[in-house]
Amino acid sequence: MIRKAVLPVAGFGTRCLPASKAIPKEMITIVDKPVIQYVVEEAVAAGIKEIVLVTHSSKGAIENHFDKHFELESTLEAKGKHELLKELHDIIPDDVKIISIRQPEPLGLGHAVLCARPIIGDSEPFAVLLPDVLVDAEGLARNDLAGMVEAFNTTGQAQIMVENVPRSMVYKYGIVALDSPELAPGQSGGITRVVEKPTVEEAPSTLAVIGRYLLPGSIFPLLAETPPGAGNEIQLTDAIDELRRQGGVAAYRMQGTTYDCGHQLGYLEAILAFAKRHPKYGHDFSQLLARYAGQE
Repeated sequence: MIRKAVLPVAGFGTRCLPASKAIPKEMITIVDKPVIQYVVEEAVAAGIKEIVLVTHSSKGAIENHFDKHFELESTLEAKGKHELLKELHDIIPDDVKIISIRQPEPLGLGHAVLCARPIIGDSEPFAVLLPDVLVDAEGLARNDLAGMVEAFNTTGQAQIMVENVPRSMVYKYGIVALDSPELAPGQSGGITRVVEKPTVEEAPSTLAVIGRYLLPGSIFPLLAETPPGAGNEIQLTDAIDELRRQGGVAAYRMQGTTYDCGHQLGYLEAILAFAKRHPKYGHDFSQLLARYAGQE
């Protein structure tokens, strides 16, 4: 069973400037919760019990969000605001731990994951979730991360979540080549290689890596030996490619919907999707949408 997840949150969020100048990009809100909380909830729903935040000195707001705020809770209790108090208590379940470790230098995603090695260890599998991307499981019996966990437990192979993208957009992503011609949503299949940001003509498929990984602890020694690659950074994909050569890596094709919250339009789309079904604000928000749609 996979019980631990690594969330790399040390980046400066330059794609989100100027909003991320003074607050972490992961704390920008979707309706009434920060992006990072949705990602943690996704991990918890898949059975994760320990969240390792690989963070930076400027990201204290993330740690504070998941910490207990005694003074605020006491004030809410005294004023009888029990609904708000419950929302604070529900930010993180009692049986889930949030652990932080610093990434001292911005040396790439592979280096950020490697920073979690003292907490995870080399013998235990773990998940990696990039908090720029929200993976929405609306309408599904379980979220896609839980599906990846099942595929990992069944095959013992590392899993990379992928989704189908328009062929005209493949140059923006890492694209996987499969050892089988088809991969249906909810299925897992072997990868023969990952091509980083190929041209349309060179792309081996239209299945793009979208920021969810299940990896064995044996990835850490590989990361420790991985030289700097693109951008002079330690690339997680380079270590995964070596893992593939040694024992195989599979792609899990997701069933849900993704929102790239590191991009302004993706962030706005996420607000639309989550606000329309919000239990408290959904009805009124839908009316707002209809009003503004009528002004086009």
